[in-house]
Amino acid sequence: MSAQTATIQDTEFLGAGDAARPPRTPMQIAMGRLRKSPLAIGGIMVLTIIVAAALFAPVLTDYGQNEIDLFSINARPSSDHLLGTDGLGRDVLTRLLYGGRLSLLIGVSAAILTTILGIVVGAISGYYGGWIDSTLMRFVDLMLAFPSLFVLLILAAMLDEISVSLIILFLGCFGWMWLARIIRGEFLTLKAREFTEAARSIGVPDRWIIIRHLMPNVVGPIIVTTTLDIALYMLAEASLSFLGFGVPPGTPTWGNMLNEARPFYTTRPLLAIAPGLTLTIAVLAINFVGDGLRDSLDPHATK
Repeated sequence: MSAQTATIQDTEFLGAGDAARPPRTPMQIAMGRLRKSPLAIGGIMVLTIIVAAALFAPVLTDYGQNEIDLFSINARPSSDHLLGTDGLGRDVLTRLLYGGRLSLLIGVSAAILTTILGIVVGAISGYYGGWIDSTLMRFVDLMLAFPSLFVLLILAAMLDEISVSLIILFLGCFGWMWLARIIRGEFLTLKAREFTEAARSIGVPDRWIIIRHLMPNVVGPIIVTTTLDIALYMLAEASLSFLGFGVPPGTPTWGNMLNEARPFYTTRPLLAIAPGLTLTIAVLAINFVGDGLRDSLDPHATK
């Protein structure tokens, strides 16, 4: 047997093996790409640690989130208080862990609300078109031009304090417009495809065409946008709380901790560094995961 014949037989054997191998699903392809992104994997690991620390805060610390130690006011880091205490004698590490709960809750909840509103408006606008599309898009333009901060200032003046649920509702109701535009653009393209026309021709109701045939094709942009929105809303909550228009003072969030540390920036910088650095790391991790998801879910990617 010649070397050329052996090479041809080996090639045919490999080709037969590849043909027998079942094709990978789009999700398997996406996960394979995601595993090749070290920043995304690192972000997932960091986020896992932060979420676990927030969830298991009562196990990781012996202090309550508002427990006061009158004998350790403004104490330096020690074996009893690893990050020291604040001006009221509360353990900084404890408040950092419990604060992560609320900061993450607000970010995730507001992002979910944004996603729901964006999907509903974008899908209806893009699928039906015509006057429905024009009306909804003009409403989107109005919302983008609306002075949301001014509305929040009015609410803060009218109410004694702003609750967590109101902050989530406010952030979610003023952040869905960009996702709605993305989904609308995708639907305008997808509704003219052959599979959509085929579904219409056999009498499939519009709602099932949207849910079963069109929506799975925009899962990628939805996941990426929702992931990045979590980081955006965590920063928004921290900014609002720092300015005094967010979570009521005394409730541990990373934004409130930054606000409470203002009188001690020069004398006790750790009071501001701890929540500020934790927020920065969490936001960076979420952004790395979002970037990794965007690349892995890109249908035009070649790897």
